[in-house]
Amino acid sequence: MTESIDGATAPATLHSPGVLPVPRGRNRLRHDDRERMIVDEAIRFFAEVGFEGQTRILAERLGVTQPLLYRYFPDKNALIERVCHEIFEMWQADWSALLAARDRPLDERITRLYCAYVRTSFSHERARLFLFATLRDPILAARHLSYLRSMLFVPLCREVRHGLGDTSEVTPREIDLAASLHGAIGYAVLCRRTLPGTAWNDLDTSIATLVTTFLDALRTRQAGVTH
Repeated sequence: MTESIDGATAPATLHSPGVLPVPRGRNRLRHDDRERMIVDEAIRFFAEVGFEGQTRILAERLGVTQPLLYRYFPDKNALIERVCHEIFEMWQADWSALLAARDRPLDERITRLYCAYVRTSFSHERARLFLFATLRDPILAARHLSYLRSMLFVPLCREVRHGLGDTSEVTPREIDLAASLHGAIGYAVLCRRTLPGTAWNDLDTSIATLVTTFLDALRTRQAGVTH
Protein backbone atom coordinates (compact mmCIF):
# COMPACT_ATOMS: atom_id res chain seq x y z
CA MET A 1 0.00 0.00 0.00
CA THR A 2 1.32 3.45 -0.92
CA GLU A 3 2.05 5.66 2.05
CA SER A 4 -0.08 8.82 2.04
CA ILE A 5 0.89 12.30 3.08
CA ASP A 6 -2.49 12.46 4.78
CA GLY A 7 -1.23 10.56 7.80
CA ALA A 8 -1.73 7.11 9.24
CA THR A 9 -5.50 7.12 9.10
CA ALA A 10 -7.24 3.82 8.52
CA PRO A 11 -7.61 3.26 4.78
CA ALA A 12 -10.95 3.87 3.15
CA THR A 13 -12.40 1.54 0.56
CA LEU A 14 -14.58 2.19 -2.42
CA HIS A 15 -17.53 1.18 -0.25
CA SER A 16 -16.78 3.66 2.55
CA PRO A 17 -19.52 6.24 3.25
CA GLY A 18 -19.32 9.20 0.92
CA VAL A 19 -17.05 7.43 -1.58
CA LEU A 20 -18.49 6.83 -5.01
CA PRO A 21 -17.49 3.58 -6.71
CA VAL A 22 -15.63 4.42 -9.90
CA PRO A 23 -14.84 1.80 -12.51
CA ARG A 24 -11.19 1.07 -13.13
CA GLY A 25 -9.52 0.90 -16.48
CA ARG A 26 -10.12 4.40 -17.81
CA ASN A 27 -8.76 5.15 -21.23
CA ARG A 28 -5.45 6.96 -21.23
CA LEU A 29 -6.06 10.71 -21.21
CA ARG A 30 -3.98 13.60 -22.39
CA HIS A 31 -2.09 15.40 -19.63
CA ASP A 32 -4.30 18.51 -19.71
CA ASP A 33 -7.51 16.46 -19.78
CA ARG A 34 -6.38 14.34 -16.84
CA GLU A 35 -5.38 17.42 -14.85
CA ARG A 36 -8.76 19.02 -15.57
CA MET A 37 -10.51 15.85 -14.42
CA ILE A 38 -8.50 15.80 -11.17
CA VAL A 39 -9.19 19.45 -10.40
CA ASP A 40 -12.92 19.19 -11.12
CA GLU A 41 -13.31 16.14 -8.88
CA ALA A 42 -11.13 17.74 -6.18
CA ILE A 43 -13.47 20.75 -6.13
CA ARG A 44 -16.46 18.47 -5.59
CA PHE A 45 -14.60 16.31 -3.06
CA PHE A 46 -13.27 19.11 -0.86
CA ALA A 47 -16.64 20.90 -1.01
CA GLU A 48 -18.23 17.75 0.43
CA VAL A 49 -15.73 16.76 3.12
CA GLY A 50 -13.53 19.81 3.68
CA PHE A 51 -9.81 20.20 3.10
CA GLU A 52 -9.04 17.46 5.60
CA GLY A 53 -10.31 14.95 3.04
CA GLN A 54 -7.61 12.44 2.14
CA THR A 55 -6.07 12.32 -1.31
CA ARG A 56 -6.20 8.53 -1.17
CA ILE A 57 -9.99 8.69 -1.14
CA LEU A 58 -9.98 11.33 -3.87
CA ALA A 59 -7.88 8.99 -6.01
CA GLU A 60 -10.39 6.19 -5.43
CA ARG A 61 -13.22 8.45 -6.55
CA LEU A 62 -11.27 9.26 -9.69
CA GLY A 63 -10.46 5.61 -10.33
CA VAL A 64 -6.70 6.29 -10.36
CA THR A 65 -3.78 5.56 -8.06
CA GLN A 66 -2.68 8.05 -5.44
CA PRO A 67 0.87 8.27 -6.91
CA LEU A 68 -0.69 9.40 -10.19
CA LEU A 69 -2.20 12.41 -8.43
CA TYR A 70 1.28 13.45 -7.33
CA ARG A 71 2.51 13.41 -10.91
CA TYR A 72 0.22 16.40 -11.46
CA PHE A 73 0.44 18.05 -8.04
CA PRO A 74 3.56 17.58 -5.88
CA ASP A 75 1.59 17.45 -2.64
CA LYS A 76 -1.86 17.97 -1.18
CA ASN A 77 -1.24 21.65 -0.47
CA ALA A 78 -0.50 22.26 -4.15
CA LEU A 79 -3.80 20.63 -5.09
CA ILE A 80 -5.69 22.74 -2.53
CA GLU A 81 -3.96 25.86 -3.85
CA ARG A 82 -5.15 25.01 -7.37
CA VAL A 83 -8.70 24.38 -6.16
CA CYS A 84 -8.77 27.73 -4.34
CA HIS A 85 -7.44 29.50 -7.42
CA GLU A 86 -10.12 27.91 -9.59
CA ILE A 87 -12.88 28.81 -7.16
CA PHE A 88 -11.87 32.22 -5.86
CA GLU A 89 -9.74 33.89 -8.53
CA MET A 90 -11.53 33.27 -11.81
CA TRP A 91 -13.04 36.64 -12.65
CA GLN A 92 -14.80 36.82 -16.02
CA ALA A 93 -14.10 39.68 -18.39
CA ASP A 94 -17.82 39.87 -19.23
CA TRP A 95 -18.54 40.99 -15.66
CA SER A 96 -16.12 43.91 -15.96
CA ALA A 97 -17.71 44.80 -19.29
CA LEU A 98 -21.17 44.90 -17.69
CA LEU A 99 -19.93 47.31 -15.03
CA ALA A 100 -18.07 49.52 -17.51
CA ALA A 101 -20.98 49.95 -19.98
CA ARG A 102 -21.57 53.64 -19.21
CA ASP A 103 -24.34 53.95 -21.78
CA ARG A 104 -26.56 52.18 -19.21
CA PRO A 105 -27.67 53.47 -15.77
CA LEU A 106 -25.28 52.49 -12.98
CA ASP A 107 -27.91 50.69 -10.90
CA GLU A 108 -28.82 48.57 -13.91
CA ARG A 109 -25.16 47.76 -14.60
CA ILE A 110 -24.44 46.65 -11.04
CA THR A 111 -27.65 44.63 -10.85
CA ARG A 112 -26.92 42.86 -14.14
CA LEU A 113 -23.35 42.17 -13.03
CA TYR A 114 -24.44 40.58 -9.76
CA CYS A 115 -27.28 38.62 -11.36
CA ALA A 116 -24.65 37.05 -13.63
CA TYR A 117 -22.00 36.76 -10.91
CA VAL A 118 -24.09 34.94 -8.30
CA ARG A 119 -25.06 32.18 -10.68
CA THR A 120 -21.40 31.26 -11.06
CA SER A 121 -19.61 32.44 -7.95
CA PHE A 122 -22.20 31.78 -5.24
CA SER A 123 -22.70 28.12 -6.11
CA HIS A 124 -23.18 25.53 -3.37
CA GLU A 125 -19.63 24.24 -3.89
CA ARG A 126 -18.04 27.69 -3.79
CA ALA A 127 -19.90 28.67 -0.64
CA ARG A 128 -18.81 25.52 1.19
CA LEU A 129 -15.21 25.80 -0.01
CA PHE A 130 -15.00 29.42 1.14
CA LEU A 131 -16.15 28.40 4.63
CA PHE A 132 -13.72 25.47 4.72
CA ALA A 133 -10.89 27.71 3.49
CA THR A 134 -11.63 30.28 6.20
CA LEU A 135 -11.53 27.60 8.88
CA ARG A 136 -8.39 25.97 7.50
CA ASP A 137 -6.35 29.07 6.74
CA PRO A 138 -7.67 32.63 7.19
CA ILE A 139 -5.00 33.79 4.75
CA LEU A 140 -6.87 32.03 1.92
CA ALA A 141 -10.04 33.93 2.74
CA ALA A 142 -8.13 37.20 3.06
CA ARG A 143 -6.54 36.61 -0.35
CA HIS A 144 -9.96 36.03 -1.88
CA LEU A 145 -11.29 39.27 -0.39
CA SER A 146 -8.22 41.13 -1.66
CA TYR A 147 -8.90 39.73 -5.13
CA LEU A 148 -12.53 40.88 -4.95
CA ARG A 149 -11.38 44.28 -3.78
CA SER A 150 -9.25 44.82 -6.87
CA MET A 151 -11.59 43.19 -9.40
CA LEU A 152 -14.97 44.32 -8.08
CA PHE A 153 -15.18 46.64 -5.08
CA VAL A 154 -12.78 49.37 -6.24
CA PRO A 155 -14.03 49.44 -9.88
CA LEU A 156 -17.60 49.59 -8.61
CA CYS A 157 -16.84 52.55 -6.34
CA ARG A 158 -15.02 54.30 -9.17
CA GLU A 159 -18.11 54.00 -11.36
CA VAL A 160 -20.17 55.67 -8.64
CA ARG A 161 -17.59 58.46 -8.40
CA HIS A 162 -17.66 58.86 -12.18
CA GLY A 163 -21.41 59.38 -12.01
CA LEU A 164 -20.83 62.18 -9.50
CA GLY A 165 -18.07 63.76 -11.58
CA ASP A 166 -15.49 62.90 -8.93
CA THR A 167 -12.17 61.35 -9.98
CA SER A 168 -10.45 61.31 -6.58
CA GLU A 169 -9.23 58.12 -4.94
CA VAL A 170 -11.75 55.65 -3.57
CA THR A 171 -11.74 55.64 0.24
CA PRO A 172 -11.60 52.57 2.52
CA ARG A 173 -15.09 53.44 3.80
CA GLU A 174 -16.51 53.25 0.29
CA ILE A 175 -14.84 49.88 -0.24
CA ASP A 176 -16.37 48.69 3.04
CA LEU A 177 -19.81 49.67 1.72
CA ALA A 178 -19.17 47.76 -1.51
CA ALA A 179 -18.08 44.73 0.52
CA SER A 180 -21.28 45.06 2.57
CA LEU A 181 -23.33 44.93 -0.64
CA HIS A 182 -21.43 41.82 -1.68
CA GLY A 183 -22.07 40.19 1.68
CA ALA A 184 -25.77 41.09 1.64
CA ILE A 185 -26.21 39.55 -1.80
CA GLY A 186 -24.30 36.47 -0.68
CA TYR A 187 -26.61 36.15 2.33
CA ALA A 188 -29.67 36.44 0.07
CA VAL A 189 -28.34 33.54 -1.99
CA LEU A 190 -27.51 31.53 1.15
CA CYS A 191 -31.07 31.94 2.44
CA ARG A 192 -32.43 30.60 -0.80
CA ARG A 193 -30.16 27.57 -0.54
CA THR A 194 -30.94 26.74 3.07
CA LEU A 195 -34.34 28.12 4.13
CA PRO A 196 -37.50 26.26 3.08
CA GLY A 197 -40.06 28.27 1.17
CA THR A 198 -37.57 30.88 -0.04
CA ALA A 199 -38.13 31.47 -3.74
CA TRP A 200 -35.29 31.73 -6.23
CA ASN A 201 -37.44 33.52 -8.79
CA ASP A 202 -37.34 36.78 -6.82
CA LEU A 203 -33.55 36.83 -6.44
CA ASP A 204 -33.02 39.36 -9.22
CA THR A 205 -35.54 41.69 -7.55
CA SER A 206 -33.78 41.29 -4.20
CA ILE A 207 -30.43 42.09 -5.81
CA ALA A 208 -31.88 45.22 -7.45
CA THR A 209 -33.24 46.40 -4.08
CA LEU A 210 -29.90 45.83 -2.35
CA VAL A 211 -28.07 47.68 -5.14
CA THR A 212 -30.41 50.67 -4.81
CA THR A 213 -29.83 50.80 -1.04
CA PHE A 214 -26.07 50.56 -1.55
CA LEU A 215 -25.99 53.33 -4.14
CA ASP A 216 -28.07 55.64 -1.97
CA ALA A 217 -25.65 55.11 0.93
CA LEU A 218 -22.53 55.47 -1.20
CA ARG A 219 -23.75 58.58 -3.01
CA THR A 220 -24.68 60.17 0.30
CA ARG A 221 -21.24 59.31 1.64
CA GLN A 222 -19.41 60.67 -1.39
CA ALA A 223 -21.54 63.80 -1.61
CA GLY A 224 -20.70 64.54 2.01
CA VAL A 225 -16.99 64.08 1.34
CA THR A 226 -16.91 66.26 -1.76
CA HIS A 227 -18.88 69.19 -0.32
